[in-house]
Amino acid sequence: MTDRRRVWVTGLGLLTAVGTGLPAFRAGLRAARSPVRRIDRFDPSAFRSQVAAQVDDFDPLDHMDARAARQLDRFSQFGLAAGRLALADAGLVPGEGGSADRERIGIYLGSALGGIAYAEAQHERYLERGIRAVAPNLALAVFGGAAPANLGIALDVRGPILSTANSCASGAVAIGEALQAIRGGEIDAAVAGGVEVPLSPLAFGAFDIIRALSSGSNDAPERAARPFDDHRDGFVMGEGAALLVLEAAEIADRRGAAPYAELLGYGATSDVHF
Repeated sequence: MTDRRRVWVTGLGLLTAVGTGLPAFRAGLRAARSPVRRIDRFDPSAFRSQVAAQVDDFDPLDHMDARAARQLDRFSQFGLAAGRLALADAGLVPGEGGSADRERIGIYLGSALGGIAYAEAQHERYLERGIRAVAPNLALAVFGGAAPANLGIALDVRGPILSTANSCASGAVAIGEALQAIRGGEIDAAVAGGVEVPLSPLAFGAFDIIRALSSGSNDAPERAARPFDDHRDGFVMGEGAALLVLEAAEIADRRGAAPYAELLGYGATSDVHF
């Protein structure tokens, strides 16, 4: 095997129903608390499944100024917040202290549904009051590339910005693509991972109608998410963001970063068959 660049994970940015930020997330996991409960974002009574993992304590003003919060929908807000948390956790300031230059840092962000919840809300406004009632940022908010683009602008990094939409594998594919770019010498560091904000009636209902969602634990939501249980009856929809800082090992070592792990490989195939 030929020598190739090693890639380290040096930062974690987590925004989840379990907790925001690494300490809160770890505390929630260690307490074995399930964040799943009955949906109150909208009335779920029409659906078989009525539970989800909502992020209820997110205040965008904790992560960005008021102007940015007004301009961005929840999807892009989550991406921006998680990206900043990841960089802060890594102690990485682009172009400073031995870190990668701004032109050598990329953003790779995966999302299956992008800004669909925002688009649905705006569509309702359109039906009720016409096109002039629709938010002027709609066209720039709903596509999957909105969150990584806004994160790149906010961080002022100028490497490649890529969005991936590969259903449940979207975030993993984004991380894999960032790994390949660093290994290939195209960039020296990346913020990579996934963001999902799918809790709207239409998006939720689309999965409910095909019976993909757990519906047997509406009266005991904390038991709904059990992916490895023989009695699992579907998945639980949730919202959140998880972004990693990936760095070429020699760059991270130069600035004295302590890695969480080394990313060793990535593969993507379409060889499933029945």
